[in-house]
Amino acid sequence: MPILNIKSEQFYYQIHGEGEVVVLAHGMGGNHATWYKQVSVLAKAYKVITFDHRGFGLSTDNEQSGRAGFVSDLLALLDHLNIEKAALVGQSMGGGTVINFAHQYPQRVSGLVICDSLHGLVESNDIAEIMDKARLETKGLSQLERVLGLSFQTKQPEQALLYQQINSFNKTDKSNLSGNYADEKVSAEQLANLNVPIMFVSGQDDILFPIEAVRLMQEQVIGSFIVEFDNCGHSAFFEKPEEFNDSILSFLQMAGLNPSQSVHSNASGYVAQ
Repeated sequence: MPILNIKSEQFYYQIHGEGEVVVLAHGMGGNHATWYKQVSVLAKAYKVITFDHRGFGLSTDNEQSGRAGFVSDLLALLDHLNIEKAALVGQSMGGGTVINFAHQYPQRVSGLVICDSLHGLVESNDIAEIMDKARLETKGLSQLERVLGLSFQTKQPEQALLYQQINSFNKTDKSNLSGNYADEKVSAEQLANLNVPIMFVSGQDDILFPIEAVRLMQEQVIGSFIVEFDNCGHSAFFEKPEEFNDSILSFLQMAGLNPSQSVHSNASGYVAQ
């Protein structure tokens, strides 16, 4: 079992495929297993690394540092694997990890994908107004209600159950996650000045990070662009995997990461839902 010892902690990771490196950082509702719909496709053309944030899945957090250890853990992993540069894909909580990593170590990042997340970013007044309302309205919801769109839960109850089961292996949730990603949040201007290709990905029905707030942030990050999915909640990677995967594959090639072979998620076209 691939375990990296970081001081008193055990940090779990997996490597799939060969080629240029793509790192997938999961959200609070997941762990390394959450990405099974991405690994099976992306690893055909790239070296894909998944991991468990400390306190999630098979990674420990004896120090209870939480988010404060996320960036240094990712740095330790890349150093351990002798990876000089990688494209980073971060979902929700993992979005905060990759945003702050890119801000602190831009020379180690070949591309940045921020999925359903504004974690770790400075919110302008108009964004903060939208986000404060969303935080209040979602405060009492269950994990499943927060992370999956209502239509997805209704139409695909087995997949919703699987998501919940994957989440059950985590010791950490929103009630006990501690720490901050960094002492200061990253501004949109700082993000834009990293000179790294940046893409925002978001579901139009996301109740945790409303699409209006994500659009406003993306507009402030000069040079970035956004991909939106309709009929999709907070977990675009899980609810719309084929569209999500193809968006990631297109971004990686745009960012200059050449695939080891031609790959796509769905050759016959998407099925309307």
